[in-house]
Amino acid sequence: MNKTSDLEKFSDESNTDETLLNTRIGTIIDGSLSKGLTVKLDSGEVPGSMIEQIAVGRYVVVQGLTNTRFFCIVTDVALAHNNPYIETNPPDTNDKYSIEIYRSTLSYGIVNIAPMLVLEKNDKKPKPVKTIPTHFSIVSQANEEDVTQIFGKADENHFYLGNPLEMDQVPINVNLDRFIERSSGVFGKSGTGKSFITRTLLSGIVKSRKASCLIFDMHNDYGWGIQNEHGQTYKGLQQLFDSNHINVITLDKKTSLARGDRADGELYISYDAIEPEDIAMLAGVLALSDVQVNALYFLRRRLGKNWFKKLLSDQEQDQNELDEFIEQGDLIKSSLGAIQRKFELFRNMKFLKEHVSDDFIEILFQKLNSGTSIVLEFGTYDNSLAAYMFVANYLTRRIHERYVSAKNKAFGKRGEDPNPLMIVIEEAHKFLTPELSQHTIFGIIARELRKYNVTLLVVDQRPSGIDDEVMSQIGTRVTCLLDNESDIRAVFSGVSGAGALREVLARLDTQQQALIMGHAVPMPVVIRTREYGPKLYAEINQQTSSSQTAKHKAEQAKTDLFG
Repeated sequence: MNKTSDLEKFSDESNTDETLLNTRIGTIIDGSLSKGLTVKLDSGEVPGSMIEQIAVGRYVVVQGLTNTRFFCIVTDVALAHNNPYIETNPPDTNDKYSIEIYRSTLSYGIVNIAPMLVLEKNDKKPKPVKTIPTHFSIVSQANEEDVTQIFGKADENHFYLGNPLEMDQVPINVNLDRFIERSSGVFGKSGTGKSFITRTLLSGIVKSRKASCLIFDMHNDYGWGIQNEHGQTYKGLQQLFDSNHINVITLDKKTSLARGDRADGELYISYDAIEPEDIAMLAGVLALSDVQVNALYFLRRRLGKNWFKKLLSDQEQDQNELDEFIEQGDLIKSSLGAIQRKFELFRNMKFLKEHVSDDFIEILFQKLNSGTSIVLEFGTYDNSLAAYMFVANYLTRRIHERYVSAKNKAFGKRGEDPNPLMIVIEEAHKFLTPELSQHTIFGIIARELRKYNVTLLVVDQRPSGIDDEVMSQIGTRVTCLLDNESDIRAVFSGVSGAGALREVLARLDTQQQALIMGHAVPMPVVIRTREYGPKLYAEINQQTSSSQTAKHKAEQAKTDLFG
């Protein structure tokens, strides 16, 4: 009698409400915590039809027997049967009656699901999964309430990035505080929409003012408007925000004017500000040997800050000074000649000047530290990897130094904590190869996490080219379709349960779908990314339309800084 009462009480505690029953897709029949759970699908309105309604990447909920709810993602779909006779003697395709009998009695569909989070009785927040539901637990489609409970509602801390598969009206919100807390990445092969996803993420960060962004815009995709392959025009960040939120700096004012862009300033770099460390990263692009790179440090030490200018100089006096090093045996003639030939590339970089009056680094630091994001457009240099790597390395090294200094002063209570900064780089694998990442500023920033309030947002189509140690420090990964096995393996490096998610990634659509996993989301989720268009523009305008006074002040500050 007591056993019966206990069973009745246990049954009463389980959640078998009408909503759950109406959205159920099947029951648990097998599985483990490490390999995932196997679900036997219900037959559906037409026997066997349920399997055609379940897609890899879909979000489902498993109801345990003690008011415990497991949040899971579908990782595989398969056919099964309970009679081996079917494999050797399937019914004739014209025998509709036998097929229906077989489907309703002998064959069925199964899906594999990976449990990610669990919400126990009386808990308000889900926790990481450490156990699994019992046999025959009900599996149901996730609803809006489930998704909101996991990903939160859109507010100042949560930014709407997309919708789960087959749930077009349910938003997936990314936690912006956690997104900027560690370095992040947007990955995907060419043509999958990485730039649109990145632009959407950046609009959320800029709007929230949770961090400033320094965006190295190699292909002029983020500052001003662009067109897609169908000729449709999309607004750039500068068209969405006032100058209190974002400024666009250009390396090529002539191109900006020709395109109708409004540049807030121009970047010029003085010869005497360039150090060998700014060139060393370009060793692969310039084909500089180790001997030649070491020679740069020697020349800087012996010639002083004019070393770069003298290497490019056509003056006989400067060449004679260099020849003296050869005569003294300090340099090999062939090495010096090779360096000078390879440095000819810098003559085409018109933003390099012999003399620059303004301290642009200080101007840039002040803007970023005050909460204004910066887009650096490359104009006609958009196809010059050398120019992109040189400028990104040059500015990042010096801005990082300012942040380290400001942070140390804050530690010593001699100054305020610097405003968080996210540095956005494209072609990230060029900066973060195993050979370079140990020594370059970008590898240092990735490993520091957020020690000095500086993180990275890397945008890349070849994540396999990024050092494994750096990839392991990427906190949030937004991944579009990848078809290269080494790239897929790199994206999942350091991710628990990666095996179950590989199939999910491989089945993404070629555009407007992404798998999000990591620090900024409670569990991996596949989304159809939010459209970067009028609805987003309206939301941004609504948030910023009341800031006219701040805009006026920013315009005045911009005039003071950039002239």
